[in-house]
Amino acid sequence: MKVSHFHFGKDGGAERFFVHLVNALAERGVEQTATIRPGRSWRRDIEGVAKIRESHFRNLSLDRILLPLKVKHMARREKPDVLMAWAPRASELMPNYRGAFKISRLGDYPTRLSYFRNTDCIVCNTPGIVERVRDLGWTREVRVISNFTATGRVEAVDRAKLDTPADAPVVMSMGRFVERKGFHTLIEAVARLPGVYLWLLGDGEEGDNLHKLSSDLGVSDRVRFAGWQKDTRPYLAAADIFAMSSSHEPLGNVILESWAQGTPVVSTRSEGPKWFMRDGENGLMVEIGDAEGFAHAIGQIVADPTLGTRLAERGHETLIRQFSKEAITDAYLRLFASKT
Repeated sequence: MKVSHFHFGKDGGAERFFVHLVNALAERGVEQTATIRPGRSWRRDIEGVAKIRESHFRNLSLDRILLPLKVKHMARREKPDVLMAWAPRASELMPNYRGAFKISRLGDYPTRLSYFRNTDCIVCNTPGIVERVRDLGWTREVRVISNFTATGRVEAVDRAKLDTPADAPVVMSMGRFVERKGFHTLIEAVARLPGVYLWLLGDGEEGDNLHKLSSDLGVSDRVRFAGWQKDTRPYLAAADIFAMSSSHEPLGNVILESWAQGTPVVSTRSEGPKWFMRDGENGLMVEIGDAEGFAHAIGQIVADPTLGTRLAERGHETLIRQFSKEAITDAYLRLFASKT
């Protein structure tokens, strides 16, 4: 089985899953190539299992014009069984080549179907994305295959690394610092919780505003900006609570990663979490933008560690049952084999 991937993402949960799946498919004997942007921090994580090509594929770039032609030539020369485009932009590359099964994988809600003119099957990681695709008029094949994450437990990072007392309650969140991630809501929540520390892993355009908000609310001494971390698992293992505050989150890989490290989760009722989380069973859920709601939920877990333990255990059960590596990899292999 030969699979050729096209992935032009940067850094985040979608990229971590891409790395996980490429490695999982390699373990099953799948021969793979991957066309990615230059300078990706995760390139080395797939170098040993996939042949890598690099392309900018940006607007106003000669490569954007030439790459689709190169991809079609590559397909004719190498004859992959599957062409797999990750997200709409990569799907624009999909050649009108009949010798391979052409899949577009979506981790977010598309705005139009023109990206997928040469796609045979769209794979969505939640049922909600399937509904959007159908509402837009898609009549070809569509599947739901979700994500998985590494489930092995790791040693917790030393809290002293982030200048945090060993006995302080720690709430953690991570992602790109953009408005829809809602990190400002978490800072406002922590301002209502004396003694609680907040770790934010990531970076982005909202960084200066988040620093200013922390200062304005008088919590700069309890908010830690840790930047991007190649391996976030030790930080998750060290935190008491993971908070996912996004206003829009198609799935929520970060929740799965938290459950893998035995960390209880408080999340907004955004699209993905509403699919697989149950309030009071495997996590606590609050309304989008509700700082008071986050403060109340976090405070419940801080005050009752047995609640946090129970939520984390139920979350881990959900992870293993619904998002295991074996189940997701099997689903992709069955899909590939169905048309090759």
